[in-house]
Amino acid sequence: MKKKFSRLWKSSKKASKQRKYRKNAPLHIRGKFMHAHLSKELRDKYKRRSVRLRKGDTVKILRGNFKKRTGKVEKVDLKGLKIFISGIEVTKSDGTKRQIPIEPSNVMITELYTEDKVRRKRLEK
Repeated sequence: MKKKFSRLWKSSKKASKQRKYRKNAPLHIRGKFMHAHLSKELRDKYKRRSVRLRKGDTVKILRGNFKKRTGKVEKVDLKGLKIFISGIEVTKSDGTKRQIPIEPSNVMITELYTEDKVRRKRLEK
């Protein structure tokens, strides 16, 4: 049987291989998939383009049906590589509400959660 994940794998044009790489990636690489761009002000302040998303960050959606809406990140799903934002939900036919999973690359961070000392230290590095 072939190896599920290889550190030496660079890239492929085959979508199936790209999906396999993302699905079988270990946690330290999955964390890199959870990065999102910073707004202009934050980019100037922290001198970096993107930061890993975290529960508590305020984001603006740039793509999809909920474009231009903002909200706080309520949940980060490392297994499914998606984030859930407060106020971004759909009403199902039985009347219940369900949150919509959103791809981290489709959002922009407008406000960072800086209560975490480790994160604050890493940002000011």
